[in-house]
Amino acid sequence: MNTCRLILMLLLSVQLLKAQEKPNIVYIICDDLGYGDVQALNPEKGKILTPAIDAFAKEGMTFTDAHSASAVCTPSRYSLLTGRYSWRSKLQNGVLRGGNEFEPLIDKELTTVPGLLKKAGYTTMAMGKWHLGFSFLDNDGKPYDMYSGKKLVNAPIGANVPNGPVSRGFDGYIGFHHSASMNTVIKDDKVIDHMAPIKMLQFLGEHAKDYIKESTKKKEPFFLYLALNSPHSPVVPSEEWQGKSGMGSYADFVMETDFVVGKVLKSLKENGLEKNTLVFFTSDNGCSAPVAKAGKLEKEFGHYPSADFRGYKSDIWEGAHRIPFMVKWPGKIKPNTTNSQLICQTSLMATCAGITGVELDADDGVDSYSILPLLKNNKAKTDYKLVVHHSINGKFSIRNKKWKLELTPGSGGWSAPTDKKAIMEGLPQIQLYNMKKDWEETTNVYKKHPKIVKRLTEELERIVENGRTTSGELQQNDVPVDIYKSGVAEKSGAH
Repeated sequence: MNTCRLILMLLLSVQLLKAQEKPNIVYIICDDLGYGDVQALNPEKGKILTPAIDAFAKEGMTFTDAHSASAVCTPSRYSLLTGRYSWRSKLQNGVLRGGNEFEPLIDKELTTVPGLLKKAGYTTMAMGKWHLGFSFLDNDGKPYDMYSGKKLVNAPIGANVPNGPVSRGFDGYIGFHHSASMNTVIKDDKVIDHMAPIKMLQFLGEHAKDYIKESTKKKEPFFLYLALNSPHSPVVPSEEWQGKSGMGSYADFVMETDFVVGKVLKSLKENGLEKNTLVFFTSDNGCSAPVAKAGKLEKEFGHYPSADFRGYKSDIWEGAHRIPFMVKWPGKIKPNTTNSQLICQTSLMATCAGITGVELDADDGVDSYSILPLLKNNKAKTDYKLVVHHSINGKFSIRNKKWKLELTPGSGGWSAPTDKKAIMEGLPQIQLYNMKKDWEETTNVYKKHPKIVKRLTEELERIVENGRTTSGELQQNDVPVDIYKSGVAEKSGAH
């Protein structure tokens, strides 16, 4: 064997070894699953059985003060996949619906988590809900008229879908755009089928299983972004799960969600991938009270989807954005551990960069801090000092350790009192809560702590003006950002 060939073989061996050292990464994100819907997080007031997720919590680390970047789904998914707060984009409130749902929200020049991981040699796959902008075009490149009156209709089979996941860093995709178009199944960049929503959850679970099995035949590590459709509306537990909870269809759907999560985790074990796979489990925001019929669940069954936290999906209060967040990585994360440090889902970008050794450019992950040190040691320090919250109406809040400042008089969303009602009742324009003593956000202490109000307001202004939360070169927001939302009317949004 000549020297050149020997050197080449050694280099290839080193590259293969490095690829094997990099963990597979699976990110399971539920849709509108409340913090209190997971029994392990809400043992006294959580009455829905979630055995698979509970077991997962015992095998990994549970974060009890983790937050989605928004109180609703489009902006939280944008932030998760880009490491950038969505209010830096053109979407200043609400979600992609109506005319704007066909325009891609993630700029094609913006680095995404899958794009970053591809640089590190990963194969990347997205499954399930996208809700970040789809176009449906015919073979001549003309957009289809997707509305019959006000009703969204299915895009025809064979329609082209540019600007979707496969144009934003993913090698492959199977799923749907959002809940109102769940019947339209998309594979990569084509519409391939029309399917009843009741079949979607199990459909995604089976595809995830198949992908994991197929991945054993490949040398490269993989990133699987599994965005489940549940328990968001339409609340459609499959026939096998209907009536299982005894508490209504929402609770049935949560139980089926737990089953599908367990199925995916079991597949990793059965295919010998569990030990070298980092798995995140979370939700895009809190429970939707109207969809879950939260009042009935609480009064009749003693189940509290937001646990002891105030508010639900859409709001500025904790119940809207404090979400289940559990992480498992055998041999790296100590089992059955709890971490109470403040973090945000924007962390995925920087965390993946830390795991793979890929350096972020100046304009990548501008609001992303790595939680890798926390995964390896739950007592480690974090760079997270400030997390910005955002409601469906575009109202702002900023959290710093125990203090949470909210620049709105009401919920900022659907819960009572809404901002309009709060103004009519003469409530203050701002709220300040001591989250260490008052995690239920019952006592507004803004009058007692004017210096804290001033400091946090200035911190929020700085974060907005700098175009980033992290240190580095100043960046530009895509549009002007008004943290007070002066003159903005309330948005009802979608449940």
